[in-house]
Amino acid sequence: MTTAKPTKPTRTSDPVREYARAVVSRKIVAGPHVRDACRRHINDLKVARARGLRWDQKAAQRAIDFFHDVLCLNGGEFEGKPFQLLPWQQFVVGSIFGWKREDGTRRFREVYIEGGKGCGKSPLAAGIGLYMLVADGEARAEVYAAATRRDQAMVLFRDAVAMVQLSPALASRTTLSGRDDRVWNIAYVKTGSFFRPIASDDSGQSGPRPHCGLIDEVHEHKSPTVINIMRAGKKGRRQPLILMITNSGFDRTSVCYEQHEYGARVSSGMIDDDAYFAYVCALDEGEEPFDDESCWIKANPSLGSTIENNYLREQVRQARGMPSLESTVRRLNFCQWVDAADPWISSDLWCKCEVGAPPITQTSSERESGATQWDQVIEDARRERDALIERMKGQPISGGLDLSGTRDLTALALACEQDDGSVDAFVEFWTPGDTLRDRAQHDRVPYEAWVKAGFLHASKGRAVDYGDVVRRLAALDAELAIGGLAFDPYRIKYFERDLDDESLTIRLVPHGQGFFRAAESGLWMPRSIEQVEGLVFERKLRVAFNPCLRWNVLSTVTETDAKNNRIFNKRKATGRIDGLVALTMAVALVLEKKNEREPEFQMFFL
Repeated sequence: MTTAKPTKPTRTSDPVREYARAVVSRKIVAGPHVRDACRRHINDLKVARARGLRWDQKAAQRAIDFFHDVLCLNGGEFEGKPFQLLPWQQFVVGSIFGWKREDGTRRFREVYIEGGKGCGKSPLAAGIGLYMLVADGEARAEVYAAATRRDQAMVLFRDAVAMVQLSPALASRTTLSGRDDRVWNIAYVKTGSFFRPIASDDSGQSGPRPHCGLIDEVHEHKSPTVINIMRAGKKGRRQPLILMITNSGFDRTSVCYEQHEYGARVSSGMIDDDAYFAYVCALDEGEEPFDDESCWIKANPSLGSTIENNYLREQVRQARGMPSLESTVRRLNFCQWVDAADPWISSDLWCKCEVGAPPITQTSSERESGATQWDQVIEDARRERDALIERMKGQPISGGLDLSGTRDLTALALACEQDDGSVDAFVEFWTPGDTLRDRAQHDRVPYEAWVKAGFLHASKGRAVDYGDVVRRLAALDAELAIGGLAFDPYRIKYFERDLDDESLTIRLVPHGQGFFRAAESGLWMPRSIEQVEGLVFERKLRVAFNPCLRWNVLSTVTETDAKNNRIFNKRKATGRIDGLVALTMAVALVLEKKNEREPEFQMFFL
């Protein structure tokens, strides 16, 4: 019995040229900048000799074949399968290694690739790095997976290590230093070459002389430091390559946007740079990916292979109505550069969570200042709030506390989970009474009307008296039996003194406010925000109407870190957000057992 050998992909006479022609003729759907890159390739073929260039089809094919013949993919359903390049990947790899200068060296020295999340950019870059390590004929080649932080650099490097481990040809010719997840170097002894991760924050690192510098997630780089390090070291190399890969970003003053714009202009011919190649995925102007699936492949050239339509449909479904998620989905999945300030949620979606709420137009300053309709709003809100609290009795209750100084609001939120997985909650507010009118003018909201209606408590003095908050907490504890109170550490030591003065014993649970987990409790704001959003989206959050809370919610914007974790950004908010912070912490604590998931620091590749 014999075992059939895996068949190689069907070869065209020139896969790079065939792809370019198919894109230009619209047989393959691609975005405007990719179409420009393909036109550039076709035009260059016509005038190559006059410009001191030549197209080496054999060199292009050799690099393409290296992936299928030598490399294997890793992870999930792709584990151990030959790395068969998709047509767009053949175009990129073939262009890099097929275009030559008159002296026989490679034409392209810098490459920029921007595409949707999950289209296989990192494995592609890792494969290019391995090719330049073992198959490029460079003595003492230095290949780097480069980033601003070492953990970031390790993402791409781990792909390369896995490919070595899965390839008999590479495993027998290279040496790995380190074990398991701690491999830190791939050595090709035959030529004295190596492949390793490097970060700009590495101490004691001598100046690199890269034959190949692979720079991952350029949109996360706050400065051009890493790119400049690679550029500065390549001067001693005959045909070095700097390869940059990324998702789209949001900062139009960043190094990533600079590369995005430069790559688009080089591809279109607006800038003449024979050493620069760009493959920039983007939608055409006016296309709306939330309404038209036909444009999705322009941002996701691996659609149907490494990423599926159903995944993108789910991303779109979850993003509708939540501007902060919408911004992330547009950027990561559809290559749309977005604004840095991300509004958290739409008013329509939030108002569906409110119990006892009037239409949003009925909470204007005029009506809250004494109009007849405002009296009815107050009556309805009180009645529905009392009914909600009655449902909460007998259930495990958790709270959230956001303390203020002299200008912000102090907010206390209580929440419980019902048997069907829904959550009931309400929020109460305190503010300094002596400065009420001045701050109402500054914040442009009717604090005095809210105090009169009972939506807001006013403490005597120029700062909130935490004793008032403790006494109210004690009354609510007697009625509801509060199991714990999640808190923002700011000013908590002063609050604890008032708890002691009132002899109120309650479990205090710290809740981290930033991008990192609180070591004591495991509660962290990015995960808590996700949980609240899930409840809102599934219509499983019921919150007693309070115009101050509504104002907080609709003032909120989020801030996103390099790993797409989000926190509320008070500095960029259009108003106060203390009530939403308290509510989010209360919900997180009441769902504490569901809050044990670790933050996802790794992007999904393939």
